[in-house]
Amino acid sequence: MSSETYVSLDIGTSSVRVIIAELTNGSMNILGVGNAPSKGVRKGVIVDIDETVQSIRCAIDEAERMVGVKIQQVVVGVNGSHVELTPCHGVVAVSSSDREIGHEDVQRVLEAAQVLSIPPEREIIDVLPKQFIVDGLDEITDPRGMIGVRLEVEGTMVTGSKTVLHNLLRCVERAGLEVADICLQSLATGAVAVSKDEKRLGVCVLDIGGGSTTISVFEQGTLQATMVLPVGGDHITNDLAIGLRMTTEEAERVKCQHGHAFIDEAAREEIVTIEQVGDDEKQTVTQLELARVIEPRLEELFELVAKELVRLGFKHFPSGFVLTGGTVSLPGVLELAKDMLNGTVRTAIPNYIGVREPTYTVSIGLIQFSHKYMHMKGREVAAAFAQVTEDTPRGTTASKQPSGKQAQQKNESKVKKMFKSLFE
Repeated sequence: MSSETYVSLDIGTSSVRVIIAELTNGSMNILGVGNAPSKGVRKGVIVDIDETVQSIRCAIDEAERMVGVKIQQVVVGVNGSHVELTPCHGVVAVSSSDREIGHEDVQRVLEAAQVLSIPPEREIIDVLPKQFIVDGLDEITDPRGMIGVRLEVEGTMVTGSKTVLHNLLRCVERAGLEVADICLQSLATGAVAVSKDEKRLGVCVLDIGGGSTTISVFEQGTLQATMVLPVGGDHITNDLAIGLRMTTEEAERVKCQHGHAFIDEAAREEIVTIEQVGDDEKQTVTQLELARVIEPRLEELFELVAKELVRLGFKHFPSGFVLTGGTVSLPGVLELAKDMLNGTVRTAIPNYIGVREPTYTVSIGLIQFSHKYMHMKGREVAAAFAQVTEDTPRGTTASKQPSGKQAQQKNESKVKKMFKSLFE
């Protein structure tokens, strides 16, 4: 099997992350990583396009310098409370003369499942197949290569706000990049953080980021519900800044280097030196005092998660809870979660050299999810590159195309079909 190179773009509230990875025979090799502070995003929503574009460019440039190529195409993650899941069903007749099901038939049945009435302000992001049915034989995960006359699919249609998607794509476009594919971040997280058995039995994934927390519920092997709470690690930083009279930058530094989320395990003897606003002399606090500010905010977060799960109709998860996201790196979060959530709790960290941090879970997941499901649908989403030269402008034709078929890729691009009207 030939190798393919993917580039993921995760636009978060705290930072913009870019990962360049090469997939060969199912194994992933991280080639480059870019990370830049995110200045135009609040609570997971883009509020300033110019600042977001600048953050994207900084992250892209950092990743490009590590690899020595110009990135032209990226897989972008989308998230937010505007995302909705709707059951759908599609039926088509197998088109080939020998009745063998191929990429084209899978694509046609997924398009048939999209024939639903949706509000004009919403746009279809993707269709997630739960099962395929070939001539009445159900529970098929991949029908390609099978022989049949009638192909059906039962799945979930993912829709989002046109306005939010338009702003996201506009930022990527202004940064000089092409969108190879769009992926729901909850699915990307699930591709890395949980196993097939956990998804089948029932599991809740909590992605605790800087400005928001994403709740993803998996049951019977598929995503059943997703919700975003506008509470995250930035609220902890704000609490420390107000409670201890520090600047936001100083509060973030103290939180990351000395913070603890569980009062019972915080060190009373660990002394932290801080710079308070309006005071030339440095002050000292203990890690225990920091924990007394951090723990109540996280307790509130887990209480909100529990209430939201009850509202969605979920009470118990046989596989428990899985925590990921940048805030999970804070010591004591796992212990506090075990104390408050009803069920087993563990953390998920990508096991790849250079990105072994919870903050990169979504970025890795975007690559894995796109590689797995887009190939089944017959679409090419591998990244296009151009060799770095002083005169190479962003957006020129790539001199290296790992996946080939660039003309076909442009004609069949889901992104261009879905969002063509947004850029007219």
